[in-house]
Amino acid sequence: MIEIMDTTLRDGEQTSGVSFAAHEKLSIAQVLLNDLGVNRVEIASARVSDGEFEAVKRVAAWAARSGNLDKLEVLGFVDGTVSLDWIESAGCRVVNLLCKGSYKHVTEQLRKTPEQHVDDIRTVVLEAAKRKIDVNIYLEDWSNGIKHSPDYVFLVIDALKGLPICRFMLPDTLGVLNPGNTYEYCKMMVDRYPDLRFDFHAHNDYDLAVANVYSAIRAGIKGIHTTVNGLGERAGNAPLSSVLAVIKDQLGEETNLREEKINKASRLVETYSGVHIPPNKPIIGEHVFTQCAGVHADGDSKNNLYCNDLLPERFGRVREYALGKTSGKANIRKNLEALGIDMDEGSMRKVTERIIELGDKKEMVTPEDLPYIISDVLHHDNALEDQKIRILNYSLSLAQGLKPVATLKIEINGEAYEESASGDGQYDAFVRALRRIYSRLNRPFPMLTNYSVSIPPGGRTDAFVQTVISWNYAGVDFKTRGLDADQTEAAIKATLKMLNKIED
Repeated sequence: MIEIMDTTLRDGEQTSGVSFAAHEKLSIAQVLLNDLGVNRVEIASARVSDGEFEAVKRVAAWAARSGNLDKLEVLGFVDGTVSLDWIESAGCRVVNLLCKGSYKHVTEQLRKTPEQHVDDIRTVVLEAAKRKIDVNIYLEDWSNGIKHSPDYVFLVIDALKGLPICRFMLPDTLGVLNPGNTYEYCKMMVDRYPDLRFDFHAHNDYDLAVANVYSAIRAGIKGIHTTVNGLGERAGNAPLSSVLAVIKDQLGEETNLREEKINKASRLVETYSGVHIPPNKPIIGEHVFTQCAGVHADGDSKNNLYCNDLLPERFGRVREYALGKTSGKANIRKNLEALGIDMDEGSMRKVTERIIELGDKKEMVTPEDLPYIISDVLHHDNALEDQKIRILNYSLSLAQGLKPVATLKIEINGEAYEESASGDGQYDAFVRALRRIYSRLNRPFPMLTNYSVSIPPGGRTDAFVQTVISWNYAGVDFKTRGLDADQTEAAIKATLKMLNKIED
């Protein structure tokens, strides 16, 4: 069994521009421990600030009530009792003691001899034991230490191994290791000290963090440190999402992780950190379960020829089939099946040609656009006639010093309804008027969770505006898009698509 310690709330918070508020730290800790099932969470560094102290107290109070207190860890320093006092006052019971793992660090940064540093560490460890605080040891810069001064590393561990220390944690602090020497050095530690528990802490400076985790586990390391979405200083740490897949699929090892919850955790951290997940990031990226080439969609229909073990359902995701210039009939058919639309071969060919044409113009074609493309290609308006909700009319007004006002008239299943509302912007006023109609009818209205606007490169004032709106309805997340020369009009088109989507 491989143990996972996630340090998003400590090491991940060292990402440039990232600082979690107290309620955000609490939410992330709850998701990591209760939903995802990580073994331990490093939530802070001692002595950082008064705000950090209050945040740790809040998380520790929840953990104590929920039986998770022994799973919370705080980075502390070899500073006598100062860090221990801080951690104890915050309500925590585990310290990850930051010690020097290389001769260069101890002599040049601390300007002490190895023996002096060991004595200082021993003092803190014994004091922690008196207070019933568990201790793990970080050997900072261990990767350079084991490479350039292994005798120093062995001296420190030999001097400390008899003390009440739960784990010795081996950080690649500067991200200098590769899979080859990670295996070599970790095997050296495991073979020399078979009775000690070791963690490996990877950094991603060479984009090798996950590969190094793979090698560390192969060498016998049983504890791995991660961050959600790979947050961390410089290039970040080993991303939890990739690590959990590699441990299970590539190494055949077990963890306590509930992989179907990783997408929820990643989106939560994305929201709180403000650091967007790259669309091609394995497991959690927006596009990683999207097939673009038609030949791949065709293969998926023939005994899943283009699927690997990373099935999207494992991670709380679904497979999608993109529409664009590389689309074939198989891609389009997959999307049509999802919409419940059946077409003959001749019509399919015409629709395919139109989608390829749009793809050549770099226009984004979405599954929601398919009924309208079909209507245009086949020269009939059945798709429009099938709409259960129509916008009959609307008026938007904007005047300096006054709030924008929207008057809206829509038709729902043949009945017309009209409302007016003011808002903080024209689209906000439009949505408020729409909500009033739905409130009158006692109909639930989706929650808008994200709103983004893009225009083609060049920034012309007459460029088309694409508005992408994310919604949550009855626990389901989905997106709708609108395209128009006017931003508000594009948003209204996206909203109309949403109304008809939930109606169906």
